[in-house]
Amino acid sequence: MTRLSLVFDIFESPMGTLYIIAAGKSLCGISFSKPHLIPRGKGAMAGRFMGELRSYFTGQEVSFTPQLRFISGTDFEKSVWAAIREIPFGETRSYKWVAEKVGNPSAVRAVGRALGKNPIPIVVPCHRVIESDGSLGGYSSGVERKRRLLDLEYFGKRQT
Repeated sequence: MTRLSLVFDIFESPMGTLYIIAAGKSLCGISFSKPHLIPRGKGAMAGRFMGELRSYFTGQEVSFTPQLRFISGTDFEKSVWAAIREIPFGETRSYKWVAEKVGNPSAVRAVGRALGKNPIPIVVPCHRVIESDGSLGGYSSGVERKRRLLDLEYFGKRQT
């Protein structure tokens, strides 16, 4: 079995420092907390991806290009993460919509738990999932960050 070599790089965003975790050319994580036990370094995908993040944080719609590699997660969690990648920039969907999308309409709470474990927020846009009544629901990095990401996308989309 080949050992996975992870490194992290830093991106200063309007929402605070982001720690970009990579394995070679694959994006494995984005965190608002400094990763422990992972050395700092530049992943092979870092340069282009950092430019995409800069564009995103100016309110531009971006199709993120790095290859994603999920190094954790159950099959169900990965299906939830795949489903939310289909939510367009500047739009939202409900937890129920995601549960239906993954073929388990009664799994609304399980969807919420899977979103809370999303290792690649922003690129895998869990912030675009809200309650059926329009309220924000939770967000692993804090509801205020969720609100700011949604506002950034909403206002960015209105300017185009």
